[in-house]
Amino acid sequence: MASDERALATWLAARSDDDLAVIFAARGVSPAAGWRDFFDAADGLLDPISIDRALTKLPRAALQALADPAGAPEAPAVSDTLALRSDTGTVFPTVAARVSVLAEATPEAFTPLPDAAPVAGVGEAEAAERAFTAAGALAEILVTARRAPISRTGAGPVSALDRRRLLEADIVDSAEELDDLLAAAEHADLVATDGREFTITGAGERWLEVPTLARWTTVVEGWRDRLPAGLASAGGDILPPAHWAGAYPLDRDWPARAEQCRRIAIRWGLLSLDGGMPEWTPTILAGGDIPTDTIAPHLPAEIDRLYLQADLTAIAPGPLAPALDMRLRRIAIRESRAQASTYRFTPQSIAAGLTEGETAESIHAFLAEVSLTGIPQPLDYLVQSTADRHGLVRVSTDAAGLTRVDSVDPALIDAIAVDQALRPVGLVANGGALRSRAERSVVFWALADARYPVVAVDAEGSPESLHRRTAPVRSEVTVAPHTAYAPLIATLRARHSDTGEGAWLERELDQAVRAKATLLVTVRLPDASERTFTLEASGLGGGRLRGLDRAADIERTLPISSIVAAVPTDAVPSGRR
Repeated sequence: MASDERALATWLAARSDDDLAVIFAARGVSPAAGWRDFFDAADGLLDPISIDRALTKLPRAALQALADPAGAPEAPAVSDTLALRSDTGTVFPTVAARVSVLAEATPEAFTPLPDAAPVAGVGEAEAAERAFTAAGALAEILVTARRAPISRTGAGPVSALDRRRLLEADIVDSAEELDDLLAAAEHADLVATDGREFTITGAGERWLEVPTLARWTTVVEGWRDRLPAGLASAGGDILPPAHWAGAYPLDRDWPARAEQCRRIAIRWGLLSLDGGMPEWTPTILAGGDIPTDTIAPHLPAEIDRLYLQADLTAIAPGPLAPALDMRLRRIAIRESRAQASTYRFTPQSIAAGLTEGETAESIHAFLAEVSLTGIPQPLDYLVQSTADRHGLVRVSTDAAGLTRVDSVDPALIDAIAVDQALRPVGLVANGGALRSRAERSVVFWALADARYPVVAVDAEGSPESLHRRTAPVRSEVTVAPHTAYAPLIATLRARHSDTGEGAWLERELDQAVRAKATLLVTVRLPDASERTFTLEASGLGGGRLRGLDRAADIERTLPISSIVAAVPTDAVPSGRR
């Protein structure tokens, strides 16, 4: 153990700060770990519990490489990110001992999987239909997240309240489907997790506007790129789906995760329930470009026209192009999600569109462009009358930096002032207006959600569009390991000596002082001769070791720089003391 600790400490000290941060993150080290030097770090990483925890994260090929370095394929991640072996590929003996114990207890985890049976083909039309359905359902989830973040539990899944809300809205058929769609969205950076919420990202906002084929491509690329490394073969291809469940044989949580990977592949048209593959899947699993030309003919055709009716509804006689669907849903409520979708215009839906930045003119122009039946008079009147009333409440920022709410209708100001739903934003009457310390966007959306005819205005008094908050992509919200571990790494570097032997000697002497151990200390004298003392270690400081010389029964102080070796007396045969 001591030689392993010494070798690993030397190996760690030679790594860059970025490499150390990656290693500590991969091993699950707490940034607040109380390590004082690299020897403490090596001691912690070589703890049997820590080693076992690291081994459970390894794929089957890496476990084989540890158990049989000569006969197994290379697994660089073992040495690069988990500090289980040296640069030369030599497994630290302490690690090898733990591997032997685990290999004896679970030999099947250290053996190759049998060759997978040939995979049968599957109906492309059926697979494409599943992909189209998944894209539509995920779009509905993202639209929901755009209105308000979807809450999640501490363990990760969607909260019971939001899960029930999405199920009752027929957006998904089960909690499992919801979890799978959100996992796929997170892989593609369409949503981000901020504390206990799923929030739509800027990429998610853009994804809603692109055609279904582009939506599918984005999700499939994200899913493939975020697959665990253990699902890749030595050549870089994705392992056959039949082998996914056995990729991490020591990880008890892996089977459930592997099953979700399989379910996502099924939902997005990459696999069938019995493991069959449509023609585009082998290319995807081989790491090639997404073959959009093979799936495109099997996806339902998207239309760009609809029927407007006098009963204030719009009917799309087929799947509406996503960009048009999103634009229409800014001013109408989608009532059905079948192949022929129905939308209904209401004063509230028109007002919501005006709040999002639409005008009466832009709404008329849009409807005239997409309608096959012109604009019915009732709908024309609804748009114009709602626009005439909209903007009666104006939200701005005053010279003091406070949010100000004004209206030409004093009755509206009085109603807002006593509205219990608006209490959280803390509106206070002041000179015929209302003021709040909350941000302008917070007050704006609180008023909009309470269905007031509100508009945001800039410093010049001109209307401007405000958008609900979106989350940045993953790379912008994740704290880099180097940042998280910077204080710990700085502590290790500060205590590190360029001379490994000297650093190791100081550690041994420090431990001896703490244990009040008796040492055989060999010192090199000025004349280059050496002399050995039997010392009861009592103190270490100022570059000197203090202790009681038992033979002479006096206190000695020895310069550490002159000490050649220090060995506990209980580690030396009695005849050699």
